Amino acid sequence: MGVDPGLTRCGLSVVESGRGRQVTALDVDVVRTPADAPLQQRLLTISDTVEHWMDTHVPDVIAIERVFANHNANTAMGTAQAGGVIALAAARRNIDVYFHTPSEVKAAVTGNGRADKAQITTMVTKILGLQQKPTPADAADALALAICHCWRAPMIARMAEAQAKAEAQKKLYQARLKAARA
Repeated sequence: MGVDPGLTRCGLSVVESGRGRQVTALDVDVVRTPADAPLQQRLLTISDTVEHWMDTHVPDVIAIERVFANHNANTAMGTAQAGGVIALAAARRNIDVYFHTPSEVKAAVTGNGRADKAQITTMVTKILGLQQKPTPADAADALALAICHCWRAPMIARMAEAQAKAEAQKKLYQARLKAARA
């Protein structure tokens, strides 16, 4: 499940990963909340919708856009709050959560970490073999996040495995040092 968090528009998507780089779109939507509604009501709307999606689609993993430095602190704060509500809902269901930066997503989907919204939408449409472009851009971004994670997941797993092996070697080495001192 890919999520492009936001208070006004929160993009949600569910994809299925196949062999290699094959990805199939299963569902996509955008949760909208009125800008003049109280913050807690906006977060509740997002939470209720996301929880319904998680219960309906039962995703293996959630990919959420990582908040990055933004010139507008209120926008960054709202994005972080929405992402936190989504991560919490996933944690309650024991669903793994991964955060990807916008540049990681852009690079994975378009080959360019500085791609614009139009390029992302075009590539998402092409990768998924969609009849028409997903709109608004938040829907395309949610699909791009899901695609990015599907394509990066094998590398993430290999890196975690390598890190675990390195930790095991470090502990073994420290045990040998301790035994040599004794």
